[in-house]
Amino acid sequence: MLDYDLEAALYDASRGGVPRAAAAAVAVLSLVPAEARALLDIGCGTGLVTERLARPGLRVLGADTAPGMTRIAAARVGAVVLADVRRLPLPDACVDAVSAVWLLHLVRDARAIVAEAARVLRPGGVFVTTVDKDAGHDVGSDIDAVLAPYRSTEAYDRAERIEAFGAVHGLSPAGETHFTGHGQGRSPRRAAQALLRGDYARRLTARGAVAEKLAAELRGLPDPDDPRPEPRYRLLALRRSPGHG
Repeated sequence: MLDYDLEAALYDASRGGVPRAAAAAVAVLSLVPAEARALLDIGCGTGLVTERLARPGLRVLGADTAPGMTRIAAARVGAVVLADVRRLPLPDACVDAVSAVWLLHLVRDARAIVAEAARVLRPGGVFVTTVDKDAGHDVGSDIDAVLAPYRSTEAYDRAERIEAFGAVHGLSPAGETHFTGHGQGRSPRRAAQALLRGDYARRLTARGAVAEKLAAELRGLPDPDDPRPEPRYRLLALRRSPGHG
């Protein structure tokens, strides 16, 4: 797991910056009902996406557990709370939407986060979250072909897993969409560097000498400095049943 306090200053530039954040925000808002008046963005990080969730009549609040991230987010959004998103300092049924962009793939057991999202949602409200994040990076490139034999199938944010967690708390599927991860298309050389740094730890079973061998294969691909296609991320909306208590 990264130290997100240390990462805060470099986080946005290393992850696609404004273009990726803007695409994510447009996609999230497309799944938030027009009548929604309050949205909570959990795991908001630096607030780059959060500040772009604005639309007339919608009040936006961010929450994150890393002080370094929340300091930056507060300068952008204003209404940001430093909190463990599994135990939010908010009353029951207080918001119309909860968003979580690039959060659940980091959490081995997301049940508590999904339960807390359901708790703070008003009946009929929606939880909008990225799912299957790692799968979004599989774009059919030659990089993917090299890594495929070592790919893990145990992603923390598998859609069916998150849907099952939600069902326990009265959340049911209410739509989905996709958006492009602008600036996230990796070249073979960058992929090799990321592999050796451990960036693929959740995605791949390769370790040690096997990882070294894969990195060499990646560096040997044609045009090793040319980025391959950008990922496509999946967003899922889960609606809280009006009758669920």
